[in-house]
Amino acid sequence: MNKIVLHASDLDGFLTTEDKKKIAHAHSLYEEAMALFAKIERGGSIAEDAVCSLTPVFERIGRYLKEVVASEDGIHVYSFETPQVQHGAASRLIAKLRDPKTQHEEFLYYVQRAYELLFAHVYSDRALPKKRSIVTKTPVTLPLQNYAIHKIPDVDNLIENTVMCVMLRGALLPSMIISKEIEEHSSDGYVTPFALFKIKRDDTKVEYNMDYLLDLDRSFFNLEGLDGKDLIFADPMNATGGSLVTIVKYIMSQGIKPKSIKFINVISALKGALRVVRAIEGAEVYTLWMDPVLNEKAYILPGLGDAGDRLNGEDLPDNPRNMIQLMADYGTNITNLYRAQVKEIEMTVLGRNGMWGE
Repeated sequence: MNKIVLHASDLDGFLTTEDKKKIAHAHSLYEEAMALFAKIERGGSIAEDAVCSLTPVFERIGRYLKEVVASEDGIHVYSFETPQVQHGAASRLIAKLRDPKTQHEEFLYYVQRAYELLFAHVYSDRALPKKRSIVTKTPVTLPLQNYAIHKIPDVDNLIENTVMCVMLRGALLPSMIISKEIEEHSSDGYVTPFALFKIKRDDTKVEYNMDYLLDLDRSFFNLEGLDGKDLIFADPMNATGGSLVTIVKYIMSQGIKPKSIKFINVISALKGALRVVRAIEGAEVYTLWMDPVLNEKAYILPGLGDAGDRLNGEDLPDNPRNMIQLMADYGTNITNLYRAQVKEIEMTVLGRNGMWGE
């Protein structure tokens, strides 16, 4: 088997002593919240006094995370960097994504909305005040054909060199969403190339001794096509940073020098964000929301569960779906919406012998 393995101990080696102290302090703050969770569970319902008790605890956690991130040029948290008036939209999105009652289709809808906000934060806000005008033909033809003109952020110079790097499989749809946003904002309808990496972590292990396994035989990418490019990794969750670091360290070991690396998440754990910017010089993490800690199984707390399963549904252990099956399972509405991205991915996969998942 042609596999690259990265160990959790390698990842922790990138963290400084000060980083570890900050992560430990975030744990101590979150333990206050968990003590209150236990009281809520014993009571059987979320009463008003529980809300009153939890609110100041989470406010302290939020202030601390903002304080830590303020000194990190490579970590960008939407709710820390944008005007306060915009925070409510992001907070409501995260609340809906966390909620176990949010089912598959609704979950997918909120992920799409989250990545629209993130695209604006990563690209559109940086392009302003530079704008370009687009002319749109409307369906109104009386008394004659009507047109409208709109000004949008001119992001061409920020996106024209990008490649979407997909860390299968929860990252598939988020990557398609970002690529679609790039296409829609581009003056020439630029459709990003895709590089598909079959990577997983060994969930039989716990956070401190986790292994990350990159399966090169079931990945689809052109190494030379990554050289000098702006690489975008879009994954709903950044828990440990292990998958991203494994992939980037591998491609760099092959002599590839990306121009830039951006990791775009809905939720990132403090530890995962710090690991990424420490392990990869110049890398940037963009996240809609930052959560404080990981549990022993390397799940984000408070988190939102397994984002891959909630986006794609669960695979049968003895019958994992391949890339084409995953896209088909999104349904006609989704595949039609992202038809240029689906075509590009199909060409990437079918351009090599075999198919991921077989």
